[in-house]
Amino acid sequence: METRGIILAGGSGTRLYPLTAAFSKQLQPVYDKPMIFYPLSTLMMAGIRDVLIISTPSDTPIFEKLLGDGSRYGISISYAVQDEPRGIADAFRVGKDFIGGSSVCLILGDNIFYGKLDFLRDAIRLNTGATIFGYQVHDPERYGVVEISTDGAVLSIEEKPDKPRSNLAIPGLYVYDESVTEIAASLAPGPRGELEITDVHRVYHEQKRLNVQQLGRGIAWLDTGTPESLHDAGTFIHAIEKRQGLKIGCLEEVALHQGFLSPEEYRFSVSLLPHSSYKNYCESLLANI
Repeated sequence: METRGIILAGGSGTRLYPLTAAFSKQLQPVYDKPMIFYPLSTLMMAGIRDVLIISTPSDTPIFEKLLGDGSRYGISISYAVQDEPRGIADAFRVGKDFIGGSSVCLILGDNIFYGKLDFLRDAIRLNTGATIFGYQVHDPERYGVVEISTDGAVLSIEEKPDKPRSNLAIPGLYVYDESVTEIAASLAPGPRGELEITDVHRVYHEQKRLNVQQLGRGIAWLDTGTPESLHDAGTFIHAIEKRQGLKIGCLEEVALHQGFLSPEEYRFSVSLLPHSSYKNYCESLLANI
């Protein structure tokens, strides 16, 4: 059974207020595209074609208007509502029926990854329990932190520790087998009143089924949860696109390259786009089909 994907795009986004006073942070622009285009393109580039977007009651209809059922990208997108923030692990309760007996890749809607995604494809292909990633940062106290031994075994996992045991932050990208729904259902809320993703990882660790992959210098991970990091992400995307003349997170292009759309289907999908620089870019790719 194919791996399914979940994008958690809920929360109140208070750190971005007043940007988020009217609509979700995952709908904010990151240079020239809505933020959610980037995590969705990450799932698509990993070969995932069945995606669930979890968001708030007020924002879910906007996501539906933006992305539809996914057919114009050759994928299937469904939606579920998280009526109030209950933690990342709550995604597995909300998405239980969607996950069914499949493995699942969860990505947070405000996380952007740039670089070769072989690490994610390998994690999905080789996963036997849960796979998380470690990314070196200078401020690990802001994130979940994983400590590993010299041979890559997990020694400890902490959530936003005051004194981190390592500088390996855990990005908002995770791969799980089908038992994650049962594990999430067994959890009690943590001190913040939420279901903590760290507690899910601790269960897998206790079962000796938690794997960690370190992400090297070839991968950029951008967290867009603050005004400064949102601005930095937009600047990064702009710089790469301007230098290379290629777009990052262009869903139509990803669908074409992944074979989710045939050349004819791609032409039709692009024809429906309004006149814009985005459409011009998509049309420019037709010459290479």
